[in-house]
Amino acid sequence: MTLDLPDDSPMLGLPWIITFGPLDDADEWEPVVCGPYERPHALALAESVVAEEQLMAVVEPLVPALSPDEIRGEIAAARIAASDEAARIEASDLYGDFDDVIDEELEAAGEPAGPRPAPAEAELRAGFARIAKLLTEKGS
Repeated sequence: MTLDLPDDSPMLGLPWIITFGPLDDADEWEPVVCGPYERPHALALAESVVAEEQLMAVVEPLVPALSPDEIRGEIAAARIAASDEAARIEASDLYGDFDDVIDEELEAAGEPAGPRPAPAEAELRAGFARIAKLLTEKGS
């Protein structure tokens, strides 16, 4: 599970984390959080692990904030997005928007048949270096 973002979203360039957890309440163990990774690496790793085990994987951006005010701004933006989504759901009819269903089916038809191959260790390490550079340059 991950965010569906437009190709020009600034969030695509952020570091991403993966949270692995049980699919249902019958399994009781603490979720495992891994990362940060570049988004394509995070998606490939999550798909690779989930393909072999019955787990839930959530891939989400890691927002590097340098102050409490930046964190508060991110929280406010998340709250606004959640209320906008709730309003959109409330405004839709019982069966939803037919065009959305068609779009989802077309997107699903274009998805690869299996999970992406997990990136090699060298690829991940190169990604870590790029993320470290990104994070250290953010406040400069």
